[in-house]
Amino acid sequence: MDYYIVIPIHNEEAFLKSTLDSILQQTFLPKKIILVNDNSTDNTESIIDQYCSEYTLFTKLNSTSSTQHMPGSKVINAFNKGLSLLDDNYDFIVKLDGDVILPSNYFDLISAHFKLNKRLGIAGGFIYEENKNGEWILNHPMDKDHVRGAIKAYSKACFKAIDGLKNAMGWDTVDELLARFHGFSILTDAQLKVKHLRPTGKAYNAKAKRLQGKAMYTMRYGFIITCIASLKMALKNKSVKSFYNNILGYLQAKQNSTPYLVSEKEGEFIRKLRWTNIKRKIKA
Repeated sequence: MDYYIVIPIHNEEAFLKSTLDSILQQTFLPKKIILVNDNSTDNTESIIDQYCSEYTLFTKLNSTSSTQHMPGSKVINAFNKGLSLLDDNYDFIVKLDGDVILPSNYFDLISAHFKLNKRLGIAGGFIYEENKNGEWILNHPMDKDHVRGAIKAYSKACFKAIDGLKNAMGWDTVDELLARFHGFSILTDAQLKVKHLRPTGKAYNAKAKRLQGKAMYTMRYGFIITCIASLKMALKNKSVKSFYNNILGYLQAKQNSTPYLVSEKEGEFIRKLRWTNIKRKIKA
């Protein structure tokens, strides 16, 4: 199978070499890797230049955007700019972050999964982060069938069906919901342990706190499901404040009549799916 990788990169000088080396060490290499330098202000671009000069696999694209590290729109805008340099001659496409270390067989196994299951839409491994004792601990959402945004691989058919990635907070949830709407499955492979070098959200600024609630509104969750999802998140993060920020973000989005990311029909499917999962977990 053929595949491309697009990596949106903003100020990753401390981690980027490790990520790119782990790609070069893959037992199954991609056709091309687009490195999108998204307005970096550190030494990121010189690292990109070094790898592009040494390896023909890499192509650099400079992108100008905000210097603020905001979840959602910034990273997907950069991803889409990188995507525009690629043709359609691929079997699956990968959105990767510039602060991860992949096991050497990562894309070998991802490719095998796509080969075996023609209705597989999105695949990935599991994220591990280092604690204070130097131990690599699993840091994954409660839903084990969710592929983290840092390591997403999409079959071509699925990527086209969901019309690519939405440049908004919640893109890495709505993509999976839309994939299921179009009849595709999601797979996470516990064998694929990915080291995440910068803990999730560490670089996000204060403006990002209410975007999760806004995302739930734009995905047409409705208020009750938003409350349940926000409570679950608050319990996981041990943060009452995160619940407050989510609900406030949702209500502000509603008040502002923020455009939805999904159609009414897709929203109805999403709510039914969410309620089914909630009821299943209550019974368990």
